[in-house]
Amino acid sequence: MPVTLDFTPRLMPAPQAAHYIGVSVSKLRALPIPRKIVDGKRLYDRLDLDSYADGLATEGEEQFENGGW
Repeated sequence: MPVTLDFTPRLMPAPQAAHYIGVSVSKLRALPIPRKIVDGKRLYDRLDLDSYADGLATEGEEQFENGGW
């Protein structure tokens, strides 16, 4: 029986991480977001995904040179 999660896991494979931030897997892999390695699997940390998303420019706001990633 498949496991249904009622929380977002801390580490996610690319398809789940891409869905989490709303981009395609190929776009996710092109972004400067680091991955963790666990038993040979490359996983994205939810905190890194959140940090990347937090650093994105917001429509209608000024963008600063040193902000974001």
